[in-house]
Amino acid sequence: MFRLIDAIRRHHNVALTAFLAVLSIVVGFGSGFWMLFRLAYIALFAIALLYFWTRAMARGLSVSVERTTQRVTQGQAIEGRITVRSSALVPSMWLEVEDPSSVPGHTVKRVLTLGAGGVSVWNYRTRTRVRGLYTLGPVTVTASDPFGFFHVTRTFGEQSTILVYPNAPDLPNFYIPPANLPGEGRIRRRTHNVTPNVSGVRYYEPGDSFNRIHWPATASRGEPMVKLFELDPASDIWVVLDLERKHRAGEGEEGTEEAAVSVCASIARYFINANRSVGLITFDRNMRINEPDRGQNHYTRILESLALARAIGDVPLANLLAEESRRFGRHTTVVVVTPSPQQDWALTLMSLGGRGVKVAAVIIEADTFGGSTSSLDVYGTLAAGGIYAYTVKHNDDLGRALSEGSDPALGRIVPVRR
Repeated sequence: MFRLIDAIRRHHNVALTAFLAVLSIVVGFGSGFWMLFRLAYIALFAIALLYFWTRAMARGLSVSVERTTQRVTQGQAIEGRITVRSSALVPSMWLEVEDPSSVPGHTVKRVLTLGAGGVSVWNYRTRTRVRGLYTLGPVTVTASDPFGFFHVTRTFGEQSTILVYPNAPDLPNFYIPPANLPGEGRIRRRTHNVTPNVSGVRYYEPGDSFNRIHWPATASRGEPMVKLFELDPASDIWVVLDLERKHRAGEGEEGTEEAAVSVCASIARYFINANRSVGLITFDRNMRINEPDRGQNHYTRILESLALARAIGDVPLANLLAEESRRFGRHTTVVVVTPSPQQDWALTLMSLGGRGVKVAAVIIEADTFGGSTSSLDVYGTLAAGGIYAYTVKHNDDLGRALSEGSDPALGRIVPVRR
């Protein structure tokens, strides 16, 4: 009974037409008017014809989807191609093709009409506006008859994901205090990258690059020998991103969250390009820690972490710094990026500086994003503690904003942007 009621609800046009056909037959018998019989026969025949036509259209469809991008940077476009083919012997009319997606602004939906054996191909291109992890597909095709009596939906392909990295503007003149490096006693670390520091040799293995062969050792031992490299002596850079929920201001692309993430990505890019070792600490729902490393592959991992970062955490920045302080030694530099106007994290940062850790801060001025509290007090606390600081306002150009901090020549904070 319930199935019958559900079928009537889904095909109410068919039910209404069938009811009118039966009513026409009953009235025809009562009145003897022959036209009512013909109308009833035509209606019933049309229902059967449209039913089989709709299913023939759906069974003869095939769809292929080509997605050319799975990783893009914010502002770039995702591209793809959808091909719809019909092998049915009847024309395929009123085909609704949709490629559902969670990407903001991505709408791929068309209504097609294909002849017997017809093909339709089109490309799509959608500019990404917001970083994050999104889904694409699967493609759905709905075949329906001209009167909307029957609808048959088929799904093609599988759901795929696309990761939108945050935008990372170039920083032409970024500066933070360098950490104190030890002399000859520095413990070096092995690396797969080619550096000026050769720590030893080993026997050649298949897959080793020929430019790593140590020819004098090869000639001496009579077997191919390759060089082992170590990292250049340089301090680690730790970037700490504050994702506490209560300090977030603004929404979407116009919020402090996006500004802070973009700042972190730019700082990481700057030091990775300088062949420095960069690490990242964030805490939203969970703690994410990218240990310091170098190279473009590591930079990509940092971008992946930043793409998923959301300002939904409940851990205060001061607590995060205190908890992770064991990671910061005398030969590291810590850069904090935060919209928080509270002064407790600034005091914690000063405490780290007292232990010999080089520290710096980038303050996202939440009041310029619609927040209610000014960052002037925390900026003053940092200035009083001699901590190198930058400020970023709403709609600031990051390349210019992050080139105006303290004056290295004078060794003090210069509040040029207040």
